[in-house]
Amino acid sequence: MNEFELINDYFSKISKRNKSALGLNDDVFFDKKKGIVISTDTYLAGSHFVNFNSPKLVISKILRSSISDLICKGVKPKFYFISGSGNQISFSKKKISEISASLQKEQKKYKINLSGGDTTFSNKLSFTITSLGYSNNIIYRNKAKLNDDIYVTGNLGDSYIGLQILKKKINLSEKDNKFFINKYYQPELQIKLCNHLLKLANTSIDISDGLFDDLKKMIYRQNLSFKLYEKSLPISLNLKKLIINKNFKKIDIVSNGDDYQVLFTANSNKERIIKNISRNIGVKITKIGKIISSKNRSVIIDAKGKQIKAKKKGYTHQF
Repeated sequence: MNEFELINDYFSKISKRNKSALGLNDDVFFDKKKGIVISTDTYLAGSHFVNFNSPKLVISKILRSSISDLICKGVKPKFYFISGSGNQISFSKKKISEISASLQKEQKKYKINLSGGDTTFSNKLSFTITSLGYSNNIIYRNKAKLNDDIYVTGNLGDSYIGLQILKKKINLSEKDNKFFINKYYQPELQIKLCNHLLKLANTSIDISDGLFDDLKKMIYRQNLSFKLYEKSLPISLNLKKLIINKNFKKIDIVSNGDDYQVLFTANSNKERIIKNISRNIGVKITKIGKIISSKNRSVIIDAKGKQIKAKKKGYTHQF
C-alpha cells in the first residue's frame, strides 16, 4: 500500500477527535489555540541519503528538509529535536564532532535551537527530527481555489542531478559536480518568505517528493485539476546548460523531488503583490500554471502549446 492508503485505512480514524492533527492530511500538527506547530520526519540511510561519508552535509540536508515543513506553512521554526540510531562506525567521535559542528552552523543560519532528542544502538543508521514553531495561523493543504495561480519558489531539478552524481549515474566537470551535489545536500530554504506567505497563499506544500506528486497532494480530494506550463518551470543556468548538452528532457528533470521549495496557489489578483515581494526580499517566485476545474484533466503544456507527459512523477512512499 502507499502512504495515503496506510494513513486512511489504519490511522485517520483514531485521530478524528484531535482537530490539531488536521486529519493526518498535512505535514504538520497545529494547535491553533496554543499557537503551536510541529512536524516530524525520519531519514534512513540508503533511502533518504546515499551514505554517511559526509556527516556534516547529511545532517544539514535532513535538518533543512525537516524545518521546510514549517516554512511552507508560513511558520518560522524555533526549536528542533533530533534522535539518531547507529553503531560505533556511524557514530564515531569524528563523525559526532562533524554532526555537532554542522548543527551549530544550521542553528545560526535559521535561528533555531536544539532542544532534545535520543540515541539508540542499531546497525541501520537513521535520524528522526521533530521541528516546532509558534503561530496562530498556518497555510493549510487542500485549500486551493478554482482559477488560482500556481507558484513555486527558487529553482527545480538541481538536487536530482546532485543525487545522480552521488549515485555515479552522471559524471560532470569537477565544478559542476560540486554545484549540483551542494544543491542536493543544502537546499535553499525560503525562510524570508514566511512573513509574507500567510497573506498570499490559499494553500501550500514543500516540494519533497516531486513537483507533480506534491501538487496532487496539495489539491487532494478537491474537485480541481491543474495546468502547468513547462516553459515557466524555473531552473538554474547550470541545469539549463546541462539539459542542452546532454539532451535531457526538462520535464523529467524537474519532477523528482528533494527541492524543498515552496509550492503554493494564490488568487490571480495577488500577482502584482507577489512580484513586488519577490523583488523586495530577494526570493525567486515563479508563476508556473493555474488551478482548473476537475472537469478537465490535469495537463502539462510545452512551449509549442502541446500536451506532454512526465515519465517521472516523483517519489511514492510504498509499504
